Amino acid sequence: MSVIYAIAAVWLAVYTLNSFVLTFLCWRRRRGDPRAPALSRYPRVTVQLPIFNEAHVVERLIDAATRMRYPADRLQIQVLDDSADETTSLARRRVAYHRARGLNIELIHRYHRTDFKAGALREGLREASGELIALFDADFLPPEDFLLRTVPHFLGRPRLGFVQARWGHLNQGYSSLTGAQAIALDGHFAVEQPARFRCDLFLNFNGSAGVWRKECIEEAGGWQGDTLCEDMDLSYRAQLAGWEPLYLRDVVCAAEIPPQIHAFKNQQARWAGGSISCALKLWPRLVRAPGSAFRRIEALIHLTSYLVHPLMLLVLALSVPLLHQRQPVALPLTYLSVASLGPPTMYLFAQRSLYADWASRMRHFPLLVLLGTGLTLSNSRAIHRAVTGRSDGFRRTPKFSLEGRGDDWKRSSYALAFDWMAVAEALGALYALLGVAIALDRGNFFAAPFLMLYVLSFGYVAS
Repeated sequence: MSVIYAIAAVWLAVYTLNSFVLTFLCWRRRRGDPRAPALSRYPRVTVQLPIFNEAHVVERLIDAATRMRYPADRLQIQVLDDSADETTSLARRRVAYHRARGLNIELIHRYHRTDFKAGALREGLREASGELIALFDADFLPPEDFLLRTVPHFLGRPRLGFVQARWGHLNQGYSSLTGAQAIALDGHFAVEQPARFRCDLFLNFNGSAGVWRKECIEEAGGWQGDTLCEDMDLSYRAQLAGWEPLYLRDVVCAAEIPPQIHAFKNQQARWAGGSISCALKLWPRLVRAPGSAFRRIEALIHLTSYLVHPLMLLVLALSVPLLHQRQPVALPLTYLSVASLGPPTMYLFAQRSLYADWASRMRHFPLLVLLGTGLTLSNSRAIHRAVTGRSDGFRRTPKFSLEGRGDDWKRSSYALAFDWMAVAEALGALYALLGVAIALDRGNFFAAPFLMLYVLSFGYVAS
């Protein structure tokens, strides 16, 4: 048992230490975005807006898309609607309004959800007239100059497959929960993505706020629905097929952060299961991919990074019986504690590089620590189901059009009901509390704070 415990701790340390690696690479290769050439011509662009039951935000999204500056005769907008509620009628009225203004905009409604978002994008692509495809999820507000700042990069670069912009936040100040999530997102978009791009590592498309070359999508095999991370899947397949990615840190597209803890857990579980599905699907091609061994290893670490949660769960599960048997746990916890400084370093670096008021924003970091640990059970379940081929399907993250503290989401029909996973998380908190009591009884004061973190984390996400 102690051997398994030590292996789990070392494996977990690999992922946390990788945060140090990416932060160092980002710092070492710090520079601005590549300069975009002048627009000598305007390629045809199709803007795709995939939506599913988004009554609170669909009109806002459509209006924002129509405000983007680009020649009207070179622009097509597709509202890809899979909704089964009043969203469809709201979208249809807004599309009719903009069509009457002379815009090339259409609603494509499906009465089924085959392959979920991937299926909607695939169906829209059949009718897309653009050589470039811009994508925005329902909770995003593309800035007016988005296309003018992204499209020029495709000119003169025939193998540029996709461009990913940085996500901003519409409501990070809404609550401590949204503030904590904003820190996590900033770590990804201000450190991980720039480091991967600047060091020629595999870069993932984030599903929204980006532009694809249609030829790249088709040559890479198109949108496929066999994972719940169709964006990561396609971006990796495109790079394996020889297409180049581009990440623009200074082009920012703001989005809404989930204000409900259950919605956040659903989102993270979908990303966890989806990324592991991508790893299982793509690893044979990745290990044979051209380039350095470091590039391949980083890709595998990237695709499997959500394994931190089952590893954390295993460490917790084994800690209590080992403490009861007076087995040594201090050494693995020591190097795991040192390695765990990697993510805080990355998040701090991201906040300092983005905001003048970074110190104030970091006040939400302790809550992010609780969230990261508290997701252990729900994400482990999602990963287990992905590995065993029993996916829960697409569980949407509801959006509520929240921008100010006075906005309310609790009375919305989209608010998620009680999740029975909370019962398992409450039991997990009690189990960790038992470990704290045993650690204190055995005089193992080093292990007690580690186990207390699980108590607080499981207690918070179960609430």
